[in-house]
Amino acid sequence: MPLSESSQQALVGRLNRVEGQIRGIRRMIQEPRLCIEILQQLAAAEAALNRVSLAVFKYHVEHCVPESVTAGNGEANKSLAELIDIFDRFSA
Repeated sequence: MPLSESSQQALVGRLNRVEGQIRGIRRMIQEPRLCIEILQQLAAAEAALNRVSLAVFKYHVEHCVPESVTAGNGEANKSLAELIDIFDRFSA
């Protein structure tokens, strides 16, 4: 199940902000700026990207997994296995 249109729009907005942060970090490195300032901005961009990941993960758990569970036909087991796999990737 793909993301809803409203979720897509919200996530694209967040990603646009992350993209702007990354461009700003590139400029900071080229200027050059103090390492601590660059590291602070990198941490902020990483946190923002993690929030996007969490939003997609939450959508998947709230919409996609329940849909596959009700569909039956072995889709529930497949969906739960995918959920465990992606959880492992994010927790590493």
